[in-house]
Amino acid sequence: MTMTFASLLKSAGLLSVLAAGPSLASEPKQFATDKVPVRVDTIVSGLDNPWSVEVLPDGAYIVTELGGTLRIIRDGKASVPITGVPDVARQGQGGLLDVALDPKFETNRTLFLSMAVAERSRYGTAIVRATLSKDGKSLTQVQELFRMNRFTGKGQHFGSRIAVAADGSLFFGIGDRGERDRAQDMRDHAGAILHIEPDGSNPAANPYKDGKAGLAELWSKGHRNPQGIVIDPDNGQLLTVEHGARGGDEINAPEPGKNYGWPVITYGKDYSGAKIGTGQAADGYEQPLHYWDPSIAPGAIDVYRGAMFPQWNGNLLVSALKDQLLVRLARDESGAIIAEERLFEGEFGRIRDVKVAPDGSILMLTDGDGGALLRVSAPANRS
Repeated sequence: MTMTFASLLKSAGLLSVLAAGPSLASEPKQFATDKVPVRVDTIVSGLDNPWSVEVLPDGAYIVTELGGTLRIIRDGKASVPITGVPDVARQGQGGLLDVALDPKFETNRTLFLSMAVAERSRYGTAIVRATLSKDGKSLTQVQELFRMNRFTGKGQHFGSRIAVAADGSLFFGIGDRGERDRAQDMRDHAGAILHIEPDGSNPAANPYKDGKAGLAELWSKGHRNPQGIVIDPDNGQLLTVEHGARGGDEINAPEPGKNYGWPVITYGKDYSGAKIGTGQAADGYEQPLHYWDPSIAPGAIDVYRGAMFPQWNGNLLVSALKDQLLVRLARDESGAIIAEERLFEGEFGRIRDVKVAPDGSILMLTDGDGGALLRVSAPANRS
């Protein structure tokens, strides 16, 4: 078998060392927006398909890479991979996906991971809890909390970001796994938003907690591939962003027991151009808060609640892969979306993640083999 140069490096244990060293940061860029000027700095580049970022209490960043590595970025340098990460199935769109921190992380060092895992050459989504060592070098007390109930050989629509509620419970999405009718099957975890306790048990607030009309973990159904999920810290509203097919990307506010339509209703079409389902609306199915047609391929969603850009308070931020931009969506007092601004189009490539940092700056991860962690902040000379 012929090995590529990258394969030789990996087999020699050198690829991780090379990837751990960041590229030299480029000069910051400044942009005008509708409301305020912004500056974008590269914190680190040369990451391997980064998927998710969180800010640690000491100001460092923890980042997942799709191939199965977890790293800490501090002072512009990426660490060697953290040990103890469970085996990940790097298959199609699947791999190591989200990282989320427990609300009490500063004292308990607990974090959560979403990932694709394998069973006999078939794949599905799992959620794991672990403790990050004090030196940040290893995971301990690793426990799988959840594993979806039907695996498939397909490599698409794993979801799956995690939103941790104030009570510590976890909301996360799983896509239809490339088999669209599964999104309407109440005995299937696919095509759903799910809700579990931090120990993996089922919350009493779940709509099917008795298991009679649906699986006890289900929160809502009819989702195609919800890759972004967030809880608005101001009012506790759960929000998701999900990929449509050819058009029909959606923002939803999933409520317990409700059905968001896929594939019965959608604003998109099949990639062949054929119609999907019955149309754009039908009794018993919820409408999205917002949709895009043509598709932007959304990667993540966050709500801006921060001091750095008060002009954006309450706005939604959505990262876009295909359109290579960040979308800012203004909302009125009722939460309805009333305006859209597209930022950084084509400047940084595919944007996989967006996260509002504690200081009010905005973090973005770019997609791909040479992915970067970027920071959007207010220019120092802003009046």
